[in-house]
Amino acid sequence: MGHAVARSLLGTLVLLLASPRPGGAQDVSRMDRIIQSHVDGKQFMGSVLVAQGGKVLLDKGYGSANLEWDIPDSPQTKFRLGSLTKQFTAAAILLTHTSGIPNFTSFPDYSTTEATPTTPEQLVARFRDKPLNFQPGEQWEYSNSGYVLLGYLLEKISGQRYQDFVRDNLFAPLGMTESGYDSHAAIIPHRASGYAPGANGPVNAGYIDMSIPFSAGALYSTTEDLLRWEQGLFGGKVLRAESLKKMTTPFKNDYAYGLAVRTAHGYTVIEHGGGIEGFNTQLAYDPDRKLAVIVLGNLNGGAPGEIAGQLMSLLHGEKVVLPSERKEITVSTDVLRRYVGTYQLTPTFSIVITLEGNRLMSQATNQSALPLFPESETSFFLKAVDAQIEFAKNDKGEVTSLTLRQGGNEMKASKR
Repeated sequence: MGHAVARSLLGTLVLLLASPRPGGAQDVSRMDRIIQSHVDGKQFMGSVLVAQGGKVLLDKGYGSANLEWDIPDSPQTKFRLGSLTKQFTAAAILLTHTSGIPNFTSFPDYSTTEATPTTPEQLVARFRDKPLNFQPGEQWEYSNSGYVLLGYLLEKISGQRYQDFVRDNLFAPLGMTESGYDSHAAIIPHRASGYAPGANGPVNAGYIDMSIPFSAGALYSTTEDLLRWEQGLFGGKVLRAESLKKMTTPFKNDYAYGLAVRTAHGYTVIEHGGGIEGFNTQLAYDPDRKLAVIVLGNLNGGAPGEIAGQLMSLLHGEKVVLPSERKEITVSTDVLRRYVGTYQLTPTFSIVITLEGNRLMSQATNQSALPLFPESETSFFLKAVDAQIEFAKNDKGEVTSLTLRQGGNEMKASKR
């Protein structure tokens, strides 16, 4: 939620390389070091909680909840959730992103309406008469409109406001006393201020009236309350077993109901991210091992998703190497020149590799060009973000593809 918020480049395909043995002192120390690397890089402020079953392994705040007063983030700090809201809405009334209803936050005039208070009826009116992007069920397309429509229907059916229904039927039964519907006007104790990256450091994030994200992105919570949610949802305290199974079963494109569900090499993660003015969030859960990773940030950017992916990888025995721990080598310009070209990840998203002097540059669609640093003749890493690129060749020695790895996730792109 929020048009200016950077979204993760990757799907969530996590490779399981070894059996997990979470909970040791070394694991916790390494988790803290991973998170701190993003803090040191001025990419993350927020709170992180990691738990297995009923045991909390890490529960800590990093950076400031308010930079102007130098108040630290903590486990009690409240953060806007952005699109993590969707799983609460889905639990109340299920939906997948396959209706074809156009996404109102992608409309050309959206940026001029973010600060204007509105009603659910007025939100629905923005897209109700527009043609469908495709026939229902035919395709998958992420749409805030669909979840706004759900909130509108929920209010009509229940006779309650969305925020009251969620409070009475989800938050209160689970003891989530620190969660609610965000409001610019209300005094909300321990609420973090939201920030965006600026040329000379963080700046106060832009304003959005919370009636705009509504049931697609307007809730706030804490890491500890979200652990209560995960334990309640997957512990059978929220939905009947058959409803929970439906909610967590992918319908199309690995997307279930307000949740993405992906499995690779025996490892399953059920997760969702959120992005809204001033805040980025990630909530991931491994139902087989009852592992919960909750990352709530009050600085816009991709760090929460990267942190969650790295922590999940670490908990499953995968080695996580930080940018500061990688060693750059020298590769000849002739070798580097072979990698120049365009690599397509999706029909609308590519990575362009160029050569500037003796340095490879990587530029993703609609993003800035970033330098690549070689670890070997085929493997490169970025310093601006914690990501790596590895090039692959065919039997003739021709470069045919690259693999992008970020936060424990990976995606392959073919050379055009």
